[in-house]
Parts: sequence; structure tokens; C-alpha cells
Amino acid sequence: MSRVVKYQRSTIEVARALELDPSQLRKWIHQYKEEVSGVTPDNPALIPEQREIQSLRAQIKRLEMEKEILKQAAVLMSEFPIKSLR
Repeated sequence: MSRVVKYQRSTIEVARALELDPSQLRKWIHQYKEEVSGVTPDNPALIPEQREIQSLRAQIKRLEMEKEILKQAAVLMSEFPIKSLR
């Protein structure tokens, strides 16, 4: 992919050199460009590193939501003081 992206080689030329199907190479290049631009892939990851990144992003999203819920709970708790049990 770097040959095509960095060195402006044609997809067909690189596919022939690597004995790959040009359409598959185009798909990988498209995926690569999306990931470099920060777009999270919708389809399942292809390699373990991508799966780990997807898992970590999901975990970050969940933790951010939990943090927001706790912030809102703290605001509500401060509005209604708790009476002493004594």
C-alpha cells in the first residue's frame, strides 16, 4: 500500500508486482486511507492490532459515557443535601 500511496505507483502495477488481485489492493488502499484519516472501520478488523484498536476505542467510548453519568450524578447530589443520620 505504501508503494501506491507514497510513491504514486499505479494500483495495477503494484498488484502485478505483488501477484495480487487489483480490486483487493484497491480495497486495502481505501481502508488504509480511511484509517490514516482517523475514520474507524465499520467492518470487523482484519488483523489483531486492528481488533485491539477497535476494542480500545469502544472501551474509551464506554468510559467517557460513564464519566458523564458520574458528573451529572455529582451535580444532582450537590443540589439535594443529605440529612445527617443522627
